[in-house]
Amino acid sequence: MAPKKNLRVLSGIQPSGTLHLGNYFGMMSRMIQYQRENELFCFIANYHALTALPDKDTLAQNTFYAACDFLALGMDPEQSTFWVQSDVPQVTELTWVLSSMTSVGLMDRATSYKDKISQGITANMGLFSYPILMAADILCFDTQVVPVGHDQKQHLEITRDIAVRFNHTYGKTLVIPEPDIEKTTQLLPGIDGQKMSKSYHNTIPIFAHEKVIRKQVMSIVTDATPIDQPKNKDTPLFHLYSLFLDETEQKELAQRYDGSGLRYGDIKLELFDRIMDHFSPFREKRDQLTANKKQVHDILHFGAEKANKVAESVLDRVRSATGIGYF
Repeated sequence: MAPKKNLRVLSGIQPSGTLHLGNYFGMMSRMIQYQRENELFCFIANYHALTALPDKDTLAQNTFYAACDFLALGMDPEQSTFWVQSDVPQVTELTWVLSSMTSVGLMDRATSYKDKISQGITANMGLFSYPILMAADILCFDTQVVPVGHDQKQHLEITRDIAVRFNHTYGKTLVIPEPDIEKTTQLLPGIDGQKMSKSYHNTIPIFAHEKVIRKQVMSIVTDATPIDQPKNKDTPLFHLYSLFLDETEQKELAQRYDGSGLRYGDIKLELFDRIMDHFSPFREKRDQLTANKKQVHDILHFGAEKANKVAESVLDRVRSATGIGYF
C-alpha cells in the first residue's frame, strides 16, 4: 500500500504565453517538489488566460505546450492530479454560485485588476471577477494548502473570505485553504528589472531555441559601473545568476562583484551556459512529448477524470447546501 500523502496542495498556471524562468522558479519547480510528499492538484488555467488572450489558435497551442513543459520537468500524472481547467466544468458552476454571494466591494479591492488595467490590458468582466474563478479553482477540490507568491496573497485572502461567508450562510460545506507564502520576498526580475512576466515582455523562456534564450540573457539591463569598480549585487543579472548556483558558488559570485575586473558580458554568457545546462536533461523528453500529441492528450484526460470525481463530490455538497439540488 502506498504511503498516505500529507496535505492536499493545489496550484495552477496560465498558458497566456511561453513559460519562462519566473514560472519555473516561482511555481513549477515548487509543484514538482510538492508532489513527493503531498497530494498535489495542478492544472493549466486556460479559462483564466481568456481574460487577456482571445486568440483561439494561440490559446490552444499554449495550453498544449504548457502541459508538455510541466511533464518534461517532472510532473508525474500517476502521483499527482494534472489536468486542463476547462476539462472540469464543475469549476465554472461553482464560480457562479460563489459570484452570487460575493460583494462588488470585495472585487473592487482586488489590486491585481487595477495593476493589469494600468498595463494597458482591456478591462472585461472576466478580468474583474478573476478572483472568484480562482476561489472556485481552489474550493472545488477541498484544497488545504495553496502555495502563492506575495503578489497572489490577496487573491487567496479573497478566497478565504468567500469560503468563510459561504460556510456562515449555508453551514460548514467548503474547506478553508491555508496559504504557503514563498519565503523569499524578492520577485524574480525580468531582463528589464521589473517582475518577470509575459505581460511585460521581459521573460527568459525555458525551452525556446538557444538563440532566443541567448538574446534575452544578453539583453538583461546593467549599469555603467567602470570595470575596475565593485558592482551592485541588487540587480537582475546577479539575482538571476544566483538561482543556478549553490551556496558556495553564490558566495564566490558575490566576491567577484565586490572586487574589480568583472565584466557584465562575461557574467551574462556564464548565465546563458547555466540555463542551457540546467534544462538540457529535460529538453529531450519535451521534444518527445510535443511530437506525440495523443500521449499528452491521454495524460490530460486521465488527470481530468481524477479531478472531476473530486469536484463533483464538492459540488454535490454545495448543491445540497444551497438548495440547487432541490430533490
